[in-house]
Amino acid sequence: MIEIAVLFAISCVGLAMALNLWRLARGPTTADRILALDTMTINAIALMVLMQIQQGSAVYFEAALLLAMVGFVGTVAYCKFLLRGDIIE
Repeated sequence: MIEIAVLFAISCVGLAMALNLWRLARGPTTADRILALDTMTINAIALMVLMQIQQGSAVYFEAALLLAMVGFVGTVAYCKFLLRGDIIE
């Protein structure tokens, strides 16, 4: 039963990533594109955790933690660049 639930969740996260990719390409403003990229990072983390549940490997959890840290720093850098025009002061 858990296998079916994991496959359903993977397909839902895949659909969400496709919709985020569409928003990333068609976003009317730069802020929309930054938000779509951040949401896409969160969906990638969810996909990695679901793959860990499906395969039973701890490597996916560590990769998800690394992606979360890099995604957060990247989002902050994009937003700071958007607001100030410079990342490092």
